[in-house]
Amino acid sequence: MAPSIGGPVAGAAYEISGPACEPPDGVGRGTTVNTDTVSARRPRPGAGAGRRGEAGVTVRPLVDADTCVEQLYAAHWRSLVRLSLLLVHDVGTAEEVVQDAFVAMHGRWSRLREPDRALAYLRQAVVNRSRSALRHRAVVERHARREGGLAVAHGAGADDASLAAARRDAVLDAMRALPTRQREVLALRYYLDLSEVEIAEALGISTGAVKSHASRGAAALRDRLGTDREDLR
Repeated sequence: MAPSIGGPVAGAAYEISGPACEPPDGVGRGTTVNTDTVSARRPRPGAGAGRRGEAGVTVRPLVDADTCVEQLYAAHWRSLVRLSLLLVHDVGTAEEVVQDAFVAMHGRWSRLREPDRALAYLRQAVVNRSRSALRHRAVVERHARREGGLAVAHGAGADDASLAAARRDAVLDAMRALPTRQREVLALRYYLDLSEVEIAEALGISTGAVKSHASRGAAALRDRLGTDREDLR
C-alpha cells in the first residue's frame, strides 16, 4: 500500500527523522547532506516543503524537511538504482527512473501524510516507473521493426562492476524470463533483502501474494539454473 496523500500543511518547517530518514554513514541527524558530493552523476533534488510526520517519526522544529529527502537520496540512491536495473536491464534507464522518482516525491512532499514511509513510496515509484520504461521500450522496438526491421539497441544486462559477481549474470538472464510480478518480488527479496511486508507495500499486493510469487519464481529459477535460493543473492 502506498503512503497516504492529503492536503498540505502551511506554515512550519520541521526536521523529520525515522526509519526512512536514516542518514548515510558518518552523517548525523539534523545535518544537511550535500548530495552533490555523493556522485557527480546525481543532480540534487529541488527544494521541498516541510510538514509534520505521524507514527514512528520524531518531529523537531527549525530544521528544513528537505534534510530528510537529502538523507534518503544519499543513503538509498544506489539500492534504488540496483532495483530498477534488475527490472529494466540498462544502467542509464535505471538511473533516469530513480531520479524521476525522487523528483516526483519532492513535488508531493508537502502532501505526504507519513514521511516515515517515504522510502516505501520511492520503492513503489521505482517499480512502477521501471514497468513504464519497459512498456515504452517495447513500443519503440515494435515501431522500429515495422519501419525497417531495425533493432533498437539497449543495455543487455547488469554490468559486472555493479553486481560484483559473474555468476549473477546467469541469474539475471533467468529472471528476465519470469513473469513480471515474480521478477519484481524476487528482486526486492533477494537483492534488497526486504521483508514480505515491505515487498507487499512496495508492490501494492498482499503478503500472501508475495509468498506465492516468491515461491513460484524461485522454483522456476532453480529449475532453470539447477541452484538453490542462496545462489540468488
